[in-house]
Amino acid sequence: MKYVYILQSEAQPDRRYVGLTGDLPARLKRHNAGQITHTSKFAPWRVQSYFAFSEEERAVAFERYLKTSSGRAFSRKRL
Repeated sequence: MKYVYILQSEAQPDRRYVGLTGDLPARLKRHNAGQITHTSKFAPWRVQSYFAFSEEERAVAFERYLKTSSGRAFSRKRL
């Protein structure tokens, strides 16, 4: 199972991060522990939304979509 997730910074609520993982709780711990370079300066993080996929290809495609400008607009408006 693959998870596409959207994190929201608790320190700066307008900051979000989109990622892909196979173990969401462990990945969130790594984000909050400062082990992920891109997110370390905006910690702590909380999971805003996540989506489970049984097929990795679909998860990768959805993550890529959420990282586009139209995907960011969709997630801010709908999720």
